[in-house]
Amino acid sequence: MRHRKAGLKLNRTSSHREAMFRNMVTSLFKHQRIRTTDTKAKELRRLADNLITLAKRGDLHARRQALSIVREKEVVHKLFAEASELYGDRSGGYTRIVKLGRRPGDAAPISLIELLLSVDDKKKKTKKKKKAKAPIAKKSADKKKDIKEEEPIEKEKALEEDIETKKADEEEIAAVEEEKDETTIEQVESDDKAPLLASDTISEDADEKDREKTLESADSEEKEEVETEVKKPLKKTKDTESEE
Repeated sequence: MRHRKAGLKLNRTSSHREAMFRNMVTSLFKHQRIRTTDTKAKELRRLADNLITLAKRGDLHARRQALSIVREKEVVHKLFAEASELYGDRSGGYTRIVKLGRRPGDAAPISLIELLLSVDDKKKKTKKKKKAKAPIAKKSADKKKDIKEEEPIEKEKALEEDIETKKADEEEIAAVEEEKDETTIEQVESDDKAPLLASDTISEDADEKDREKTLESADSEEKEEVETEVKKPLKKTKDTESEE
């Protein structure tokens, strides 16, 4: 029996296998995702999870253990600096394996292994909240209630608006009729005043004519008097001549 012999040999020597997984886990933490065969991805997941638990622990001994596996110091420092923020809420399952199909050549099954972040969890929670049906039904019921409550209010508002418009129309009609009555009264008054004005002008003309006649008669009388006075001395002169 094969007890206490965890891990796969993958038809490689121990040194070759360790070097391969060290390179793969370094590139995984550097690029956050890599593509490899299914068996290598499943074996790499064990090593990546152990390194993330060391980074969450964060002490010097854990850092030295991680540096003995990962080949680049910068990757280790970045992992230890961001582990508490990215993986603090998780207690395991830090990676995801997605099967992509078979490789064109040897038809080996290929998978994509990637790191799971806390941001992905938040996205999932928001999506699940959107898919929930119960609050949608409640919202629809609330909307229906609001619509039913708003309908009589809208009807009352419409009736009030109609009454106000009718009152405004009636007031406009009454104002127009009053203006018409005023215009007719003014026309009648002007028509009544017209003959009076004409009679006044006629009487004034007659008075002027009478004055002119009286003036003419006075002038004619004066002329006659002057002529008579002129004629009298002529008669006297003739009488004196006849006596001589």
